[in-house]
Amino acid sequence: MKTIKTLTQEAIALLKALIETPSFSSEEDQTALLIENWFTQNNIPFERENNNVWAYNKYFNQSKPTLLLNSHHDTVKPNQGYTKDPFKAIVEEGKLFGLGSNDAGGCLVSLIATFTHFYSQENLPYNIVMVVSAEEESSGKNGLNSVLKHLPELECAIVGEPTLMQLAIAEKGLLVLDIVVKGTASHAAHNNPDNPIYNAVPIIDWFKTYQFEKISEILGPVKMTVTQVSAGKQHNVVPAECHLVVDIRVNDCYNNTEILETVRTNVSAVVTPRSMHLNASSIPVSHGLVQAGITLGRTTYGSPTLSDQSVLSCQSLKLGPGESLRSHSADEFIYLNEIEEGIDLYIKILTDFFKQ
Repeated sequence: MKTIKTLTQEAIALLKALIETPSFSSEEDQTALLIENWFTQNNIPFERENNNVWAYNKYFNQSKPTLLLNSHHDTVKPNQGYTKDPFKAIVEEGKLFGLGSNDAGGCLVSLIATFTHFYSQENLPYNIVMVVSAEEESSGKNGLNSVLKHLPELECAIVGEPTLMQLAIAEKGLLVLDIVVKGTASHAAHNNPDNPIYNAVPIIDWFKTYQFEKISEILGPVKMTVTQVSAGKQHNVVPAECHLVVDIRVNDCYNNTEILETVRTNVSAVVTPRSMHLNASSIPVSHGLVQAGITLGRTTYGSPTLSDQSVLSCQSLKLGPGESLRSHSADEFIYLNEIEEGIDLYIKILTDFFKQ
């Protein structure tokens, strides 16, 4: 078995290769090959569908519960604020710069190294499946959600996203609604009591003022925000419709179906969700994974950002090296010592969890 130091060095080398290989959502085929090469070089059988790659521990036993380790290898496109080459792995003053270094390359290679550490260990109380997923940034149809049908039932999961290795024990879901407010088209010079723009005003006010009853101890209240309004093309024509877009961040007290039903009950308009599968997620503080992290000095919190947790039905913990605030920023970076600490903590948390 390789030492943790060797695995860490190899993980950092893999991250540098990933940075220098463009992998925008749905275009991750070349980074998938890099992941395949890691598994091949470590004599680990793997499976691949589209740009998702996954592998099981050597002594997988169907009678045991299964733990999922997951992170993604796709990235957003670099913004115009970059002063460094986003596709060049540059190390300066202990920082590794490059697109995807923080979100979520550091988490990904740390989890792959952790999986490799446990891969050939016998008599583990859990099976482990490592899924390197695609299309996380775009919530695409060929991401983690497309792999789940191939996996055994999952007992719990660690999703690798930058959390400064603190324990994100809950994550808000996302529901985006397209709303069409109807009215009667007419010439602006004529009296028209059915102007859809005016009809939209009380609807906008409802979204501004309505409060869902259940407030999460971790994530707080459900938050609804009207983010787009569009209607009309000419100054002298009252349009037949006014269109709204509403962004809803859902806490772990509700699922997206419940939120949608409440909106449709209270709003006199055509309400169409863009998707329904990005639900809130959580894991109890009493869960063994969380307790193992707390024992190691980690703190718990609720995360406002979305990840592949949203497509999982099992209890899941978001945890990884790097800092969320750096994600999608110009000159993105991760500290090398964050990766070293991340691998060490992942291994310690799982070791303690397996002993429970």
